[in-house]
Order: sequence, then C-alpha cells, then structure tokens
Amino acid sequence: MTQDVELARRPLPVIIALSAAVSCFLVWLIYFKGRVAEPAWVGALPACNALFNSLSAICLVCGYVQIRRGNRLVHMRFMLSATVFSTLFLASYITYHFFHGDTHFPGHGWIRPVYFFILISHIGLSIVALPLILATLWYALRSQFRFHRRVARWTFPVWLYVSVTGVLVFAILRAYTT
Repeated sequence: MTQDVELARRPLPVIIALSAAVSCFLVWLIYFKGRVAEPAWVGALPACNALFNSLSAICLVCGYVQIRRGNRLVHMRFMLSATVFSTLFLASYITYHFFHGDTHFPGHGWIRPVYFFILISHIGLSIVALPLILATLWYALRSQFRFHRRVARWTFPVWLYVSVTGVLVFAILRAYTT
C-alpha cells in the first residue's frame, strides 16, 4: 500500500466513530430522552432549520459551479459556507429536539407515504452524509485533492439531497400542521 493511501485512510476511523456517535445521540435525543419544558422561541427553530438547509443547498450548487469553472478559491468559500450553514442547522436541530422531541405527521391519504419516503430517505442519507462531509473537508484542508475529489463525487449529491429534502420535510409538515 502506498504511503498516500495510508495517510488518506488514517482519519477514517475517527470520522466514522464521530458520525456514529452523533447519529446515536440524535436517536436518543428524539426518541428516548424525557420531555422538558419548551420555551416559546423553540417553535421558530424548524423555520430556521429550513433556512439553514436552503442556504447550504444554494452554497453547494454555487460551489459545484465554481469548481467546474476552475475557480478553486470561490469554490472553497462556497463549500465552507455550506459547512457553516449545515453546522448551524445541526445545532438548531439538536436544540429543537432537545425541547420538542419527535414531531408526528398528521397527514392522511397520498401525502402520507410520499412524506415518509422523503423523511426516511432524508434521515438515512443524512447519516451517510456526515462522514462523507467530514472526510471531504479533511482531505481538502490537508490539500489531499486526489482523495478530496474521489469522496466529493459522492458527498455532493448526498449532501445536496439531504439539504433539499430537509426543506421539503419542513414544508410538508408546515402545510399539514398549521
């Protein structure tokens, strides 16, 4: 095995362990943690989450366009912005679910299976997205662009899907709960 490949694999166990810990924590937080009093401002967090996901998706697309044009510096700025917006989303999401717990979907008819398909694929791919995002960032920040490109080819569509479907989940929930 070449030294480059060995160096590239070094952070993967840590990235995978961290991603698994975050996923387990979120499952516990949403489904098993006891209820706490919910302050009034918590109700605004789902809209903030949708905004952060929207901004992340916009930055992802703009970053993709810039790298296709060969503009690495602007690409980097957009991708770091997407990371910041996704991090803000995660912090807001954790805060919301700390107070609110699980949100039940009251819709019936054709929308119910559509909603759950979007939600389940969103959740499943968000679990996949986290280690991909961390690995892609790691390789970029370490200037290991050969590995960065390999992982980014998978990261981009998964991350974009998760960002867009996060907004869809919010919109469908809002339409059926207000």
